This record gives sequence, structure tokens and C-alpha cells, in this order.
Amino acid sequence: MTKKEFVDLMASKAGQTKVDATKSYEAFLATVSDLLAKGQNVPLIGFGTFSVVKRAARTGRNPHSGTTMKIPAKNVVKFKVGATLKERVGKKK
Repeated sequence: MTKKEFVDLMASKAGQTKVDATKSYEAFLATVSDLLAKGQNVPLIGFGTFSVVKRAARTGRNPHSGTTMKIPAKNVVKFKVGATLKERVGKKK
């Protein structure tokens, strides 16, 4: 699904114009991104929780050459699915 298709679907479900749905979509993404950049979790009750986890430095291997290399520590975003979404997606049709 493309961004345009997603925004069109949002607009029809919310009874908004496509312009307003696009603004809402972009505001949601900006807000979630800003909160995660600050290290805060973003819980969306019933849907899931976005969180930031620190991944430790480790030694890796270049699959092409076989040489070892150090992979630095970094923060990564994780998503844990909520119970309502898990139940809804898990149902057979």
C-alpha cells in the first residue's frame, strides 16, 4: 500500500478531505518520531507500543570477504503488538 492509498483510506474512514487526512498522517508520524528520538515509548492502547531499545556493540562478519568487524552500539525502534490488534489479525476469515 502506498502513502496515497493509505491517506485515501484514512480520509474515507474519518470523513475528512484528503488534504486533512494527509496533514493528520504527517502529524502522527512526526509526533511518534519526535517522541522516539527523545527516548520515550509511544503506547497506542489496543494497537501496540513503539519503544526505543539500545543495541549493544558487537563483532560481526562481512559475508563477502569473511573479515570480522566491530558493529557499534545504536538505538533501534521496536514494536510490540497490542492484544486487540493481535486478536483481530489472528482471526481466520
